Amino acid sequence: MIRVGLIGYGKAGQAVAEVLRHDPRFELCWIARRSTRSDEETVPGTAIPVISLDKAVHKDWLDVRSVDALVDFSKPEAIHIYGEELRRRRLILVSAISTYTDKELDYARTLGQDTRVMCSPNITLGINFLIMAAKLLRNIAPFADVEILEQHFREKSEVSGTARKIAETLEIDGERITSLRLGGIVGHHEVIFGFPYQTVRLVHESIKREAFGTGAAFALSQLSNLDNGFYTFDDLLMRQVREQIISL
Repeated sequence: MIRVGLIGYGKAGQAVAEVLRHDPRFELCWIARRSTRSDEETVPGTAIPVISLDKAVHKDWLDVRSVDALVDFSKPEAIHIYGEELRRRRLILVSAISTYTDKELDYARTLGQDTRVMCSPNITLGINFLIMAAKLLRNIAPFADVEILEQHFREKSEVSGTARKIAETLEIDGERITSLRLGGIVGHHEVIFGFPYQTVRLVHESIKREAFGTGAAFALSQLSNLDNGFYTFDDLLMRQVREQIISL
C-alpha cells in the first residue's frame, strides 16, 4: 500500500481525495492546503487531518505522519515549499499543476535526480490518450489543418494549460486555440483535423473531477515501479502501450 499526502484541497483536490481514500492500493494519510480554519480540521466523516502546508512539510510532522508520495493539486509556488524535504526523503511526486513556469519545471527536473517525479498539466487518462492519438495523426498527415477547442467553467479566466500542451505537442501556434467559458463545464477539449474530403475530431470530456483522481492513482502505481527520474504522463502511458503491443 502506498501512503499518500495530498497537497491542495480545492474542488479538484477534494475529488482526488475521495478517489484515493476509497482505492485499496493507497492510504490517504493527510491533506495540506495553504490555510485551515482550525488545527483540528479533518475530512468530513473521517479521521484524515487537513493541515496547513507549512506544517505538512515540517520534519516533525513527516516523522510522525510519514508518507511514500505527494500528490500536488495546489499552486505552482508550492513545489518550492516542499521540494527539498521531498528530495531528502525520496518521496514520489505526482504534480498536476498546469501553470508551471520554465524555472519551476527546471526545479522539478532536478528533484527527479533523487526520486521519481511526474508533472502533467492534465492528469486524466482520457486527455493524455487523446494527445497521443493526435500526435500520431499529425505525424501521418502533417498537411491537415488543425484547430483546438477548449471549454471550461465560467470562472476559469486563463487559456487551458492542457490546450496549450496539445498545441505544443502538435507544433501549432497558440492562436489556433479557441476558448469558450460556459456555466459549470468541468473540461472539454477537442482537436479538429481538416482534410480535403473529411474531418476528424478527437474529443475528451471531463464529466466529474474524480477523473483527476483516477489519473493520479494511475501515475502513482506506475511511478512506484520505475527508477528515479522526471516523467510526463505521456511517458507513463507510452510504457503501457509498449507493453500491450509486446503482449499481442
